[in-house]
Amino acid sequence: MKEKIIIFTDGAAKGNPGPGGYGVVLQTDRHKKELSEGFKLTTNNRMELLAVIVGLEALKQKNSDVVIYTDSKYVADAVNEGWVFQWERKAFKKKKNTDLWRRFLKIYRQHNVIFKWVEGHSGIQGNERCDRLAVEASEQDKLLDDKGYLEEQRGGSLFNIE
Repeated sequence: MKEKIIIFTDGAAKGNPGPGGYGVVLQTDRHKKELSEGFKLTTNNRMELLAVIVGLEALKQKNSDVVIYTDSKYVADAVNEGWVFQWERKAFKKKKNTDLWRRFLKIYRQHNVIFKWVEGHSGIQGNERCDRLAVEASEQDKLLDDKGYLEEQRGGSLFNIE
C-alpha cells in the first residue's frame, strides 16, 4: 500500500516584485523534510507556484498519492478549476509564469495530486511553518536570481516555441 504524502507550501515576496522565497514541508507517517530557497527579485505568485513544484520534484517515486495544502488561490484555483489546462491548450498566450506552469505540469502529471486551499495565517501548523521558511529564505544574504522572472520582464521566453 502506498503511503500518502502531505505537502504544505507557501511563498513570500517583499515588494511584489521584491526579494522572495518559498517554503515546503513534506511529510508522511514516517518522514518529514523541509525545503526553502530565496531569490533577489521575484513575485509572491511565482514563489507560491515554485514551492509546489519543488515539493513535487522532491518525491522519489512516481505515481505518489499527494495532498498539497496551499494558501495560494492562484495555484489551487488554477488546478482545481482547470484553468492551467486551458492555458496550456492555448500555449500560455498572454499568461505570466509560463516557465513555472510548464515545469509544474510536467511533474504534476507524474503523481496523483489533490490540492486543498487553506486560509493563510490561520494557525495551521504546516502552513505556518512554510510561511516562516519562505520569509526566512527571502531574508538570506545570498539570494538567487529568478531567471524566469527576469526573462519575462525582458519580454522574452525561455522556450524556442510559443
